[in-house]
Amino acid sequence: MPSFDEALARVAAPDATAAERAGAYQERLTKPSGSLGLLEKVGIQLSAIAGSCPPPVPAPATVAVFVGDHGVLEEGVSPWPQEVTAQMVANFCGGGAAVNVLARHVGADVVVVDVATAADLPPAPTLRRAKIRRGSGNIAAGPAMSDAEVRQALDLGAGIAMELADAGARCLLTGDMGIGNTTPAAALVAAFTGSPAAEVTGRGTGVDDTQLKHKVDVVERALSRVDPRTMTDPVDVLASLGGLEIAALTGFLVGGAAARLPVLLDGLIADAAALVAVAIAPEAVGYFFAGHRSVEPGATVALAHLGLDPLVDLELRLGEGTGACLALPILQAAAKILGEMATFESAQVSERGAAARLPKGS
Repeated sequence: MPSFDEALARVAAPDATAAERAGAYQERLTKPSGSLGLLEKVGIQLSAIAGSCPPPVPAPATVAVFVGDHGVLEEGVSPWPQEVTAQMVANFCGGGAAVNVLARHVGADVVVVDVATAADLPPAPTLRRAKIRRGSGNIAAGPAMSDAEVRQALDLGAGIAMELADAGARCLLTGDMGIGNTTPAAALVAAFTGSPAAEVTGRGTGVDDTQLKHKVDVVERALSRVDPRTMTDPVDVLASLGGLEIAALTGFLVGGAAARLPVLLDGLIADAAALVAVAIAPEAVGYFFAGHRSVEPGATVALAHLGLDPLVDLELRLGEGTGACLALPILQAAAKILGEMATFESAQVSERGAAARLPKGS
């Protein structure tokens, strides 16, 4: 399995020449310039990733759901018990979760990766048992993981991305599960964007106003342990404030970029991982698409920092990879526009301003 460092060494900027060709070709298609909005921008980015115009349709696709528990749950940041993480893994493996329904709907496969659940999980065909430890540390009191553990998680995520690419996946979708994981995600967003905890911390699985205030306090306590301005290594910040499944997602994102595949981000957890990935490998952002805008406030802050436009905005906050699944057909449609739509020349359709170019008397 390729290591994170090996994947990192392979990350290169998408093909700017292919992007220019795609932009010029968009102008020849039978539509007013820019009339397909963000779909045109997506098609250009897909061309740059593939190095060709038109780009291949990003299919087949695979959702990788990284799972881990969190010691910060001890602080009362979620009304849901830790046992739900393992119970939801069983639901994923049984095909009954929202991500399974939506993945079937869009024709994507689902793999589940146990990075740090507190429970022992039974074998299942779609489950990758790769537990690094039983839950990340309580970030309000100490680091989430050791240096060795964060490196192991990064290697795991990068290796899975490269394996899926070698197995034929042509689009990677991020998924996550872990009761309490919006708290470390908020801490990472705050650290990497310089935003106050109150601006990036949301209700997660449904806390009330009093619980939200407490959750913000917990994030502030975590941030007070470290001064991100003095931590020049993004991996150190990740180890201190993140979680093992977030670290694996970070590796997965870098691995997807190394494989030159489009990567669809899901919600807040993936957005936080993307902030870390881009801090480590700035050119990786050229392979990322924001599947949706989560209602978690940190997601909007993270996407703005990354310069990514969400493809859908449906007021989702579930996670699992649901928003990424819903956005997959949009990504595929953008490729098909470039590959199948007629040009003005081929369809013999007059372009704007053509009448003004005709000789007088015509």
